[in-house]
Amino acid sequence: MQQASWGGKILIASDIHGSALYCEKLLEAARREGALRILLLGDILYHGPRNDLPDGYAPKFVIGMLNEVRERLVCVRGNCEAEVDQMVLDFPVMAEMGLLLLGDRTLYFTHGHIHHKDNPPPLCRGDILLCGHTHVPALEVLPQFIYMNPGSVSIPKEGSPHGYMTMEGGLFQWKTLEGETYREFDIGTVS
Repeated sequence: MQQASWGGKILIASDIHGSALYCEKLLEAARREGALRILLLGDILYHGPRNDLPDGYAPKFVIGMLNEVRERLVCVRGNCEAEVDQMVLDFPVMAEMGLLLLGDRTLYFTHGHIHHKDNPPPLCRGDILLCGHTHVPALEVLPQFIYMNPGSVSIPKEGSPHGYMTMEGGLFQWKTLEGETYREFDIGTVS
């Protein structure tokens, strides 16, 4: 498990699936955003048996790109990660979940193949569950918790854009890889 408490802007992304093309665009977005940290929600190198190869599929190049920014990365394991991936990546990728403290709320982040909105971990009212895995951006304010998903960097589904999220303070923004904001949510609006 990873646990952290950060100030500054955090870029949140999921499901790179070995695409050097989209990984490069993601890292360019992180620079453009001035992101202090990059939170990756799993499925970094392998495309998995259910997905077609993404454009620019080149996991060895993704390894190099991410290892260069390893000090800024916080990651959790996706359903496509394996121990061999950890052998080539210079930052931890095998944690199943992580916690980020946001004042009186906890942001629980995981890939979403085990814990997700229909099978949540133990959460307090108003906590945030942040998952990838579905490749579909999401925001749902549920009675017990808030569910968010940044969508997919390289293989978006259901007509969604290649994208990511940012978090700064309590403001979450969903953006295309080009930086266009298409959804915002301030957690201060929910008690």
